[in-house]
Amino acid sequence: MEKKYSIAFYTSETIIVLVKAMKEKLFEKVRWFNSKNSVAHITICEFIATDTAIEIIKNKLKLLCDTFEPFEVYLNGFDSYSNGAFVITPNEDSKIKLKVIMKKVTKSLRSIKTKKSSAPHISIARKLKPDNFEIAKHLFTTVNTSFLCDTIVLREYNPIITQFFITNTFKFNNNSQPEFIQGKLF
Repeated sequence: MEKKYSIAFYTSETIIVLVKAMKEKLFEKVRWFNSKNSVAHITICEFIATDTAIEIIKNKLKLLCDTFEPFEVYLNGFDSYSNGAFVITPNEDSKIKLKVIMKKVTKSLRSIKTKKSSAPHISIARKLKPDNFEIAKHLFTTVNTSFLCDTIVLREYNPIITQFFITNTFKFNNNSQPEFIQGKLF
């Protein structure tokens, strides 16, 4: 059976609480919006996989994440997209580091069709109408926070509650990859 999955960076509990408060504040002004109940995260990719394929993907993610070094992600701006998304963005250095990992993760999954995220961000709201977008821009003008990026998560989509939930967490262990050394037989 095929299921929908997502791979993402999860933030610290402090940022999860901050983003939830921002979403509540926006909800008070504009009522319902897409991403209202989504927990703060930075999407790497989404895909469909069978139970057999997901086990292979988990193994790939475990091996890959074992080599990544934890790093601090600084969130210091807001941005928007033409589809009505209002998001928190990382600074340039953090963006570069996040994109390197995003590219390595999606490259390791090249055998399956993924919907990749091209720009690391944390969504506050998606599909906002223009007037609600203006409200969001005026409500949120500054952000300056950070979190230690030391894991990625695999999330499975639950169609009943229309949300993703974490199934696995993969820790960054900063272990170097073993290099293949060819020896001589004679």
